[in-house]
Amino acid sequence: MESGRATAATRGASGSGPPLPPGRRIALARRGTTFVREVKGPPGAPTLLLLHGWIASGALNWFRVFGPLSRHFNVIAPDLRGHGRGVRSNKLFRLADCADDCAETLVELGTGPVIAVGYSMGGPVAQLLWRRHRDLVDGLVFCATAGSFVFGTRERVIFTSTMAAAAGTTRVGGLVAGIPGMPNWASLTRDIVPSSVPPWASGEMRRHNWRMLLEAGHSLGTYDARRWLPEIDVPTAVMVTQRDRALAPAVQLGLRDAIAGASVHPVDDGHVVCAKASFAPPLIDACGEVAARIVNRS
Repeated sequence: MESGRATAATRGASGSGPPLPPGRRIALARRGTTFVREVKGPPGAPTLLLLHGWIASGALNWFRVFGPLSRHFNVIAPDLRGHGRGVRSNKLFRLADCADDCAETLVELGTGPVIAVGYSMGGPVAQLLWRRHRDLVDGLVFCATAGSFVFGTRERVIFTSTMAAAAGTTRVGGLVAGIPGMPNWASLTRDIVPSSVPPWASGEMRRHNWRMLLEAGHSLGTYDARRWLPEIDVPTAVMVTQRDRALAPAVQLGLRDAIAGASVHPVDDGHVVCAKASFAPPLIDACGEVAARIVNRS
């Protein structure tokens, strides 16, 4: 394990961004080097593994909630592969590899089982982490996410072929301009990558490997866990963003319908509520409810 030095310990890369917890690089055996931000919570507190969305990073997705969450939980927020300072690889991006990276990270950190909190793309990563490494997951919290992101044969073909074609070129600037035939995904990319972003956020985004992000979009387009989601047997909460233009609330509710005993926590906002201070209270409620159910099961 590479100890590394704290990076951007209190501010964004520009020095004028929001307060951020210390970050460090960790070498993962046979996988590459990843980057995590960590915040210690109260003694004996459960540990949250925060898994960010597509085209984000640990800092971009969770900067509003590091402090509030740390009053109740230990917090670990990695940059997923290809995103921010996450693992770089010449291999084709796979969501399963993201899950395996996270498992190896937890082993290196010696955390024991965690509550995996997946936002948007982080939802499938959390689902796969549970499926592939069940001993490391005590509970799940899903935010603005689903078990499948593209529905219908025509839509799936359009989305996956567009992303595959883009990933095979060196001109990646058109990624965030919208995807033909997929207005929901075009809306998502407009929300996540507006025409003007704060300097600290631009600095985070400049660290992305855009080939890998394009491949991540393709991987999302082919992801479908609906067949095995009913096997999930750990306490689960589903946060539904009720004004989401990128991922319809009805699609998000499919997680509640598929997972026995899953609770629902409505959030009266859209797909990028994570950028607002109002995101912290419902997230704390959802994580706290899952943590209490874990204790009651033991």
